[in-house]
Amino acid sequence: MNVLRRLPLLFALLSAAGSSYAAGIHIGVVAPQDGNFGTLGAEVTTGANFEIQAQKDTATVVDEPCTEDGGRAVAEALIAAKAQVAIGFLCTETLEGALPRLKDAGIPAITVSVRSRILMEDALKNGWPLFRLAPVDSAEAAMAINTILKDWAADPLALIDDGTIHGRELVGAIRSALEEKGLKPVFTDTYRPGQDQQIALVRRLKKAGAARVFIGGDRSDVAVIARDAKSENIPLAIVGGDAMRAADQPVPLLPGVQAIALPDYASLPASQETVQAMRSGGIEPDGYILPAAAAAEIASQAADRAKAANKPIADALIGNAFQTAIGPITFGQNHELTENPYRLLEWRGNAFAPVTPPSN
Repeated sequence: MNVLRRLPLLFALLSAAGSSYAAGIHIGVVAPQDGNFGTLGAEVTTGANFEIQAQKDTATVVDEPCTEDGGRAVAEALIAAKAQVAIGFLCTETLEGALPRLKDAGIPAITVSVRSRILMEDALKNGWPLFRLAPVDSAEAAMAINTILKDWAADPLALIDDGTIHGRELVGAIRSALEEKGLKPVFTDTYRPGQDQQIALVRRLKKAGAARVFIGGDRSDVAVIARDAKSENIPLAIVGGDAMRAADQPVPLLPGVQAIALPDYASLPASQETVQAMRSGGIEPDGYILPAAAAAEIASQAADRAKAANKPIADALIGNAFQTAIGPITFGQNHELTENPYRLLEWRGNAFAPVTPPSN
């Protein structure tokens, strides 16, 4: 069932929870209810509602307009609802406007989506209570760099990108970090994206002696490069970034192509109990559904710990391990995840699966 069709029911359930479960924490769920982000907002609301009801907590759903002047209105709605923690937040604009008022009200905010490094720097400088369940925007490059240095340092490596801002910055960060360690790629280039074939490119990679290539580009381009390398009998280990988590079309991705990407949370062992319960209730845990459920769990557990220690909830969010639907989560002093959520994954023909680290 489309989560959007369940929204009226979800709002009714959340409102009804106020009289039934008055003893629990009151959580503000901030998510778009219509417009371009309405589907994503429905995922956030669905996942949050699932755990809020399971925990016997209460909630107020606040529409997120994702506009520059909408953040303060969101904050005022949360304050009026007496929310103790706010979760969701798909848009940077909302947080920029809401955080100063949330600081005054002592309401910590947990975003499941916003990755801006600059926003978190501003939050820490100003004492805004922002916590990030999403990875920071530099985490993808950090995991790629760590993987290359740890496992591929001896391989002749090529770095190519599609010329987009994200592709260029991702590959540039990797290249700079490798060169600081004395590792120089055997080949670097910017390719033209969206082409039907890339035979000239793969031949140049072969001529440069590349055994492995990291590609900062879309899945469709990576699939074409992998196909053409195979057709030319060029043994090339291909690795892409998080953009690989896209539709497997028009050219199917070859098995064995790898990606530095976020895992499918619904496939993680730690998620199975929640996934099964959601599916039993007719909810398919796609998109932001599991991260939003995890945010609700974190909010409830942090409130319990704060009450036991007689301290603010924001303080309880720092340095404690929370057991969630996407696995253990800990926020550091910088309010970021202490563990990089990106993983090295491999395409197995129908899905990406984690790569087993090589044994010593």
